[in-house]
Amino acid sequence: MSDHYYTNRPTAEHDRRTIEVELRGKKVRLVTDAGVFSKSGLDYGSRVLIDALEIPEKASVLDVGCGYGPIGIAAGILGATSIMMLDVNERAIELARENAAANGVPQAKAVQSDLLEAVSQERFDVIISNPPIRAGKETVHRLFEQASACLKPGGSLWIVIQKKQGAPSAKAKLEELFEQVDEVTKDKGYRIYKALKSL
Repeated sequence: MSDHYYTNRPTAEHDRRTIEVELRGKKVRLVTDAGVFSKSGLDYGSRVLIDALEIPEKASVLDVGCGYGPIGIAAGILGATSIMMLDVNERAIELARENAAANGVPQAKAVQSDLLEAVSQERFDVIISNPPIRAGKETVHRLFEQASACLKPGGSLWIVIQKKQGAPSAKAKLEELFEQVDEVTKDKGYRIYKALKSL
């Protein structure tokens, strides 16, 4: 059986390659590898999410399920002063560290974690995730619950999810946990939700 991208320790043979993408007007070079999510290029959902993001000045940002780091790096380009990138996949974490450093985002740190476990005692202004849909609804909903606990009052959770992969149930779960949930944009079946934590 082949690895999922949410495997702790991928066994796929390395196949490192460099891709070039534009993140919020800045060209970046990202190293990817076999055994990580969307290794051949930035996936459409992450692109829609990155293009929609609003990061307050001097925000602390958490990127959950960071892969090789494009969302966290985009947060740095948008001015986040502190960025934590989490992924269960140790190969993804190594790449995220390498890519953040190579693209001038030294304020980004990357840590291996099962969802938000590694930062359960920390609080953030903004949490962003392209959640691991293939890990199942229960996992995605647990991510939402943990994100709610890790947001500062007035903070926001940004999520991308495809309509056919459970956007309606995801939105319903977010509405259980957050005072306000907005659909920021939709594009080719992808929905971007912004959930606000009350002050």
